[in-house]
Amino acid sequence: MVAVQKESALLTKTDVDKAYEVLRPIIRHTPLQYDVYLSQKYHCQVYLKREDLQSVRSFKIRGAYYAIADTPAEQRARGVVCASAGNHAQGVAWTCHQMQVPATIFMPVTTPKQKVGQVEFFGGTDVTIKLIGDTFDAAAAAAEAFCKENDQTFIAPFNDKRTMAGQGTLALETLADAEKIGINVDYMFAAIGGGGLISGVAAYVKGTNPATKVVGVEPVGAASMKAALATGGPIALSEMDTFVDGAAVKKAGPLTYANVKAYVDDVIAVPEGQVCSAILDLYSKEAIVAEPAGALSVAALATQQEQIAGKTVVCVISGGNNDINRMQEIEERSLIFEGYQHYFIVNFPQRPGALKEVVNEILSPDDDITKFEYTKKVNRGNGPVLIGVRLGDKATLPGLLERLANFDPNYINLKENQMLYTMMV
Repeated sequence: MVAVQKESALLTKTDVDKAYEVLRPIIRHTPLQYDVYLSQKYHCQVYLKREDLQSVRSFKIRGAYYAIADTPAEQRARGVVCASAGNHAQGVAWTCHQMQVPATIFMPVTTPKQKVGQVEFFGGTDVTIKLIGDTFDAAAAAAEAFCKENDQTFIAPFNDKRTMAGQGTLALETLADAEKIGINVDYMFAAIGGGGLISGVAAYVKGTNPATKVVGVEPVGAASMKAALATGGPIALSEMDTFVDGAAVKKAGPLTYANVKAYVDDVIAVPEGQVCSAILDLYSKEAIVAEPAGALSVAALATQQEQIAGKTVVCVISGGNNDINRMQEIEERSLIFEGYQHYFIVNFPQRPGALKEVVNEILSPDDDITKFEYTKKVNRGNGPVLIGVRLGDKATLPGLLERLANFDPNYINLKENQMLYTMMV
């Protein structure tokens, strides 16, 4: 009896090359652009792989198209199913509309409306959308159950070698373009949600130029791959911040975990506020609209300045599907992270001139009051006030806190109380 050899969990350069033969006439070969501003800021040579310029404004079209194209025609005709926080859904919708394949797409209820609208636009009448659950993982569970009940094919967003191989084709383009312009890539940074992108990128890079360091980047509030590496296997996060919605995956996949462990040099987590600062930097300095997950690679540069100094670095701008309605929140998170925006609850004397006293005696001349909420209490000498302060110079914070303590020794700094901040701000 001949033993059946078990297929390896690890992706190879050959797998990515095979995917590219299918994808080359379909997807855009996105540019590798030198970025003057980021290069000067971080004292290295920074190039951006502009996947935000894809047809669906993200890299996800690569893995989605290849996985669906590689599915036998008879199976495709019965319909395909996927779960996604947005970008994978758009890739599946675009592909199914091109191939005229029926698709049912499960998305978390928390998905930004802009992304839901884009899925409807790309998929047309070939796609049915179901909004289920608060997280990607809840939507994925519903999608897989629907697949089994209806004998349809699940197009995995990350934990599938075909999806991973498709995503890896952007690394093939990157290294080919780098060779054309005569540069050697020292570092390549890419986002991690479930790990499909970084798995494909790392497999190709290590199969082509092993000296290039591949770094995966997660948001601190959804660092499921770091948790997997720390515990020796995929593990569900007990809680998760879904702000970086394109990377908000509660549990890494077993296949992507195996590939990350084998190929990726480092996985780092960056604060959501730092991601917001990177989004604003890209927009204001480069006129690039990056979604939170799309800016993770650039946000990581601030934490890796010593390592990348003098090196040639590629950051994958993985997506540009940002809802413009989120920009106010993005700016707010950035200002808080950078140390300019602060919120306090302060007991105010209920007498004329109290606010003037705060302005004159507590704030610095360049500070600004951005929020002031106060309701006068009957028969009380004092009342709590929610006050937002934007510093002109963040170095003046210690003096502000000292003056606040003199005014009200029991004031509350909402930075130290996330629950109160969420409720009141």
